[in-house]
Amino acid sequence: MILGDPNAASVSAGSRTTLDNIFQSAAARRPDAIALADPPNRASFTDGAPRRLTYAQADRMVTAIAGRLRRLGLATDAVIGLQLPNTIESVLMLLGVMRAGMIATPLPLLWRRADAVAALSRLGARAIVTSARVGGLDHCELAMQVGAEIFAIRYVCGFGDKLADGMIPFDDLFTDHTPDPVPPLARDHNPAAHVALVTWEVTPDGLVPVARNHLELISGGLAVMLEAGIEPDAAILSTCPASSFAGIALTVLPWLLTGGTLSLHQPFDPAVFAAQCNDDRCTTVILPGPLVPRLLDAGLLSHAGLINVLAVWRAPERLMASPAWGHPSARLTDVLVFGETALLGSRRDSDGRPAPIPLGVVNAPRDAAGAVPVAELTRSGAGTVALRGPMVPRHAFPPGAERTAALHFKADAGGLVDTGYACRVERETRAMVVTGPPPGLISVGGYRFALGELQDLVSRADPGATLAVLPDALAGHRLAGNTADRDTLQSALAGLGINPLVADAFRNRRRQAAAA
Repeated sequence: MILGDPNAASVSAGSRTTLDNIFQSAAARRPDAIALADPPNRASFTDGAPRRLTYAQADRMVTAIAGRLRRLGLATDAVIGLQLPNTIESVLMLLGVMRAGMIATPLPLLWRRADAVAALSRLGARAIVTSARVGGLDHCELAMQVGAEIFAIRYVCGFGDKLADGMIPFDDLFTDHTPDPVPPLARDHNPAAHVALVTWEVTPDGLVPVARNHLELISGGLAVMLEAGIEPDAAILSTCPASSFAGIALTVLPWLLTGGTLSLHQPFDPAVFAAQCNDDRCTTVILPGPLVPRLLDAGLLSHAGLINVLAVWRAPERLMASPAWGHPSARLTDVLVFGETALLGSRRDSDGRPAPIPLGVVNAPRDAAGAVPVAELTRSGAGTVALRGPMVPRHAFPPGAERTAALHFKADAGGLVDTGYACRVERETRAMVVTGPPPGLISVGGYRFALGELQDLVSRADPGATLAVLPDALAGHRLAGNTADRDTLQSALAGLGINPLVADAFRNRRRQAAAA
């Protein structure tokens, strides 16, 4: 058994409810309501026609996934890697792995061989599940390469057409209308304190696994849902993939906690987004923070029935420079994301300006009777944001990693985690304002990179190449590279199996513009 923190007071006195319990309750209450909806343009980026599943259908699929994983002979608490686009399979696999009594580790979609191997080998992953293709990339080939390099991986599984030989298909489970029931595992301790999934933090020194139990995940979801005031049975449209703590807390948890409908959008197609808002009658939309004012100005947030907009700030230091919110009826809630440590929601006041969060205990919703404490915010001696509380993980993973590995997630003796984000405190209000990112890290469209590592990789591939980091209004940062032979360096970087955003930095922009 892998417990999150069995000695914590919140575990001994708190709920025993798991994410699967919440999902099963919603399925029992609204079996015929639509639970999950694919992007309508799904066929443009991955195999298969768009699907819409009721709660009853989704529950059967989760049972079928759990049953197949168990029949493969995978042990309880086996780690299963997931690399899937923002389609309903990504949510179903998370729930299916949990129902099977195993631990999911979702991988960012742009990770290639180097990052995936580094992550999954750290955890001794036993299987990986992916899609046949995402965009122009053959993810079957990528998953098979990863599986070949990690001795512990026994199975490579996939959704989609024309899977590679040796891969185990999962698409047929959609037509399994009477899957064998999966008996729940008997846990000696509180099942909600058991590790549910592992996400990945990027640090200047390398990748760090961050494990969370069900209680910590639910706390993250409550922080968002309560602050934004997302209503029961909400129709939620999310552009955030479920491949990070923020993506899961912003997307999967509000959907589970409200028992509503979750529509997914593979970022980003404005026409498709507008159609989904209207056709699915979405009441809540989840978007990257820098994109929100542009969509508002373009009229893409004007559909009838919109109640909540959640603006996700993966570079929280940029929040205070954002323009005032001017929607006539919808509320805007800013969500500050501190890597894989925590997130904090802050609903904008009537003046439309961002509302800083005061130091101390953070409640959701703010300044409301009966609010739920979701975190404690303080400023460290180094002038950085430090957090603790029910959503903040406290333990290394795998168990004992703090004694055997240099890279692991850690909190201090008081449970505080230093996020590395520089901040200042306003004298009168005692509110915290984030002023800068952690040193040595950059963020490109939600992907964090250790700048020193990138520069070392480029230098090894081409000693004459240079790599610069430029500010970008939407992506946070943009990589720009220069070399005498761009094509050769791009091929070399791709051969190293690193994120394609790095190779893309050396694309010939002038030649590309001329061709267009």
